[in-house]
Amino acid sequence: MESSSGIHPEDMPAPYVAWSMAFVNPSTTVPWRTDSLAVTPSIVAHRGACAHRPEHTMAAYRLAIAMGADDLEIDVVSSADGVLVARHENEISATTDVATRPEFAARHAVREVDGVHREGWFTEDFTLAELKTLTARERLPASRPASAAYDGMHAIPTLNEILAMVQAESTRHKRMVGLLVELKHATYFAGRGLPLGQPLTADLRRHEVDHARSRVSVMSFETTILRQLNQVLRVPLIQLLDRAERRPADLRAIGDPRTYADLVTPEGLAHIDGYADGIGAHSSLVLPREADGSLGKPTALVRDAHRLWLDVLVWTLRAENRFLPTDHRRGAEPDAHGDLLGFARRCLDAGVDGLITDYPGIAAALRQRAVRGEVMIGA
Repeated sequence: MESSSGIHPEDMPAPYVAWSMAFVNPSTTVPWRTDSLAVTPSIVAHRGACAHRPEHTMAAYRLAIAMGADDLEIDVVSSADGVLVARHENEISATTDVATRPEFAARHAVREVDGVHREGWFTEDFTLAELKTLTARERLPASRPASAAYDGMHAIPTLNEILAMVQAESTRHKRMVGLLVELKHATYFAGRGLPLGQPLTADLRRHEVDHARSRVSVMSFETTILRQLNQVLRVPLIQLLDRAERRPADLRAIGDPRTYADLVTPEGLAHIDGYADGIGAHSSLVLPREADGSLGKPTALVRDAHRLWLDVLVWTLRAENRFLPTDHRRGAEPDAHGDLLGFARRCLDAGVDGLITDYPGIAAALRQRAVRGEVMIGA
């Protein structure tokens, strides 16, 4: 039997199948379990299926959709000519072959981006045509050599191209695929005369997806750009929340001392509710770490957010030990895979409405159970 994603059940690792049952039928024995607002919490493919293909490539996005991801998470930055392209940050030496290109050697630069010293090659120094001559590379080649095998095969996509691809893939797979668009370094780009809001709005309206029922959402770690877009766009907006001690770049730029810890208080969430429809929280804000790095009991964040009808996503779930809480690691090898499924279960027990993950294949496992008629899940 084959699912709508084209992935055969026998190809799915057994732990994914076990996890899918926990996803649909969570245990009632967890004393601190909180209900989700979602009937079936969503699986969001972080930068596409970025554990399997170089991040932010059409190949990574298409593979994530084939694996069954509900949504793609993409990060966008600006080119020199104001076109939005998909990169996790504007410094691109880690994810493209730009450092090997002698014709661009003179564009090596030093910048301060969001208060952080950065050195390398920056998208705002390249036109779209120039960026299109570069190819993508795996960010973590030592950890993900199978993905690194695809280095040099794929170009940098634009937001416009991604929107068209998602529409085509939704038709092909006979289901609507969502898109979570994260605006990176909005204050920084605005200061360089390359505001992100205008090209974003133009791209969304070109594809007729700027409406209240759209499967596109817009996200940012900065508050200012979301408050501005709340007056312009009709799509859902999501306030991203980093580790508690860190500060939003836009607030830092104006001398506002607030940290993300301030934004997750009931008062902070009420402020967010004035312009956003949900939050995307670092997992430690929902499941804090103990002194030894293991998971503690859930905070009140999910409960407090749900009281305001704010959806809660958590990021980023990765399988490698180096990224997991200590009580979900297996063995001492940093790049060995630990208990990602157990960590996901803890997040779900905390009541989150979606998981942002580098391993969207877990969604395919969930749907395999539905194909076999063993569980009922939302459409």
